[in-house]
Amino acid sequence: MADWKRGLRRVVYPAYEARMLRKMPADLPQHIGVMLDGNRRWAKAVGRDTAHGHRAGAANIEPLLGWCDEVGIKVVTLWLLSTDNLNRPEAELAPLLEIIEEAVDSLADQRRWRLHPVGALDLLPATTAERLKAAEEATRDVDGMLVNIAVGYGGRREIADAVRSLLHEHAAKGTSLEELAGILDVEHIADHLYTKGQPDPDLVIRTSGEQRLGGFLLWQSAKSEFYFCEAYWPDFRRVDFLRAIRAYALRERRFGS
Repeated sequence: MADWKRGLRRVVYPAYEARMLRKMPADLPQHIGVMLDGNRRWAKAVGRDTAHGHRAGAANIEPLLGWCDEVGIKVVTLWLLSTDNLNRPEAELAPLLEIIEEAVDSLADQRRWRLHPVGALDLLPATTAERLKAAEEATRDVDGMLVNIAVGYGGRREIADAVRSLLHEHAAKGTSLEELAGILDVEHIADHLYTKGQPDPDLVIRTSGEQRLGGFLLWQSAKSEFYFCEAYWPDFRRVDFLRAIRAYALRERRFGS
């Protein structure tokens, strides 16, 4: 991009963003899910290796959380690694897990947000699972936005884990399968999800131009609004975030089918 275009953007975008904030409708989402997609494709586009793309993506997490704070979001769920991605070659997976660990440690050190890992931690290497749990413990008493860190996460696996937990709970109480079948409803399962006790996401954002959920918050997103952004995650800017929030606020939400 020509230097004059970069200079123009540096002048125009802050004014545009400030105008968007002033005119932002009052009906804003309380819980946002974000699929941080496109790191590998971004790296390829700029002629760098995959690890560079993941590091660029990790560097954009803190700005995103700052933008969420700015407009008063209460809960954010970040999908950093799927269960499917755990099957990637070790040469790619190991550096990615290290980048995720470092990013989570950095967020915890700031003590601005309460971190909560969501996912099948038993599928992760022990060191990664321990770092995620340590970040949660270190921020447990922080009076800030709740940030779900989805690592080793898959929506189908979450539902299966919820049903398994529900069965174990009732088995311990001596409830028979027939009795459980007679009382089982959606709230019983919701109470065993990784996000139990949290509001469902009002808005789910996916970057990189892909227009599918890919297994993200399958249960929780039944009534969510969706926003698909063409930018790869490392290029996702404050103006893109504000456009997503504005698009949500201007929609007429219908909570039926």
